[in-house]
Amino acid sequence: MIPLSTRMRPVGLDDFAGQRHFMYRGSLLYNAIRNHTFESAVFHGPSGTGKTTLARIVAREMDADFMEINASETGIKELRAITEDAKIKFFGLEKKQTYVYIDEFHRWNKLQQDSLLKALEDGVLHFIGSTTENPYFSINNAVLSRVGQIYEFYPLSTDDIEGILKRALVDEARGLGARHIKYDGQAVHILADMAGGDARIALDRLGFIAENLSDGEGITKELVAEAMQRQTTFYDRGDDRYNLLSALQKSVRGSDPDAAVHYLARLIEGGADVVMIGRRLLVMASEDIGMAYPQAIGIVTSCVQAAQMTGLPEARLNLAEAVVFMASCPKSNSAYAAYEAAAADLRTRNIDDVPDHLKDTHYEGAKDRGYGGYAYPHSFGGWVEQQYLPDNLYNEGVRYYEPTDHGREAAFKKYLETLDALKGKNNGEDKG
Repeated sequence: MIPLSTRMRPVGLDDFAGQRHFMYRGSLLYNAIRNHTFESAVFHGPSGTGKTTLARIVAREMDADFMEINASETGIKELRAITEDAKIKFFGLEKKQTYVYIDEFHRWNKLQQDSLLKALEDGVLHFIGSTTENPYFSINNAVLSRVGQIYEFYPLSTDDIEGILKRALVDEARGLGARHIKYDGQAVHILADMAGGDARIALDRLGFIAENLSDGEGITKELVAEAMQRQTTFYDRGDDRYNLLSALQKSVRGSDPDAAVHYLARLIEGGADVVMIGRRLLVMASEDIGMAYPQAIGIVTSCVQAAQMTGLPEARLNLAEAVVFMASCPKSNSAYAAYEAAAADLRTRNIDDVPDHLKDTHYEGAKDRGYGGYAYPHSFGGWVEQQYLPDNLYNEGVRYYEPTDHGREAAFKKYLETLDALKGKNNGEDKG
């Protein structure tokens, strides 16, 4: 049986869901496809976010030949065959363009990737490559420079996936509409949220549930939990997500590791997503620990990355380590407060220009404009007195960062106080 995710693939631009940062009516990419000016691109992002779907829509809209291959199964031999066929169509009577879509393009080595270059330069092939890896590391620069456009696909939002699931439930031609399946709206919402931004997972789990319903049975939260093999108690009250995350952060901020790990356990055991928890932990590392223990962000990042790599149930150990660690750390929100104060000034005040001696002088004519006079601190043992703030803020003696005596920040505070005492005693010289 054809999976529901395959049957429900959008066939037109206006049916495509998500990726609104580059795909919306009137966007450059949307217009390029509509106007038949789209050439080549690299799509990168997690699975189930629409990379293959959009590639197929491009081919359909462009009215061109479309070849789809997977880099894990094919190589140079298959690409040469496609290229030769494309040459005949491009230079022959048809004058027809050929698009080749290479899924998992990062799996090809440098030699295999470079085999595309001549065909791209000659215009014989247009290329769409998709990858779950960062293309700036996994794809040769020579290919990237000829492709030009790189689009990052984000995990789909819960609302996007919920809309996709509901369309599948009512679509009689391709989806489940002909079966008139009853469903609990909250159950569909939970399924969408548990999919972790992957529409393929959500649709195929929905298809699995639908194919195995008992007579007269509808789609419920319990069936979603069984299909996803996760608990759904987290969703029993609509505000639990925000209440539990809030309680977790406030317990960490209050240096109560017992309460913090309690709320973490309630989140995990209730079916909360590892990515969602990890995102909040990373915010807490900078907002609440901050300069009192600057290494916290690196340690927490490592724990969150480890949790994403291992997955549940083992991920709970990585997340617990991060939570207990942060709850036991000294606390400072001075960096957060400094940024908020600076941003508030930008919103509410007229701020003078960057001082002339701090402006870029690495071009001809900079000195003619009066730029220069910067004193290079490393030439003076690491510090030299000079103005850095814009004139009006400097003249007012504005301060945004107010260090605390907590943890490691006490050492930073002492260093800055030492510099305050030295101000006015040293004169900087122009480095040029």
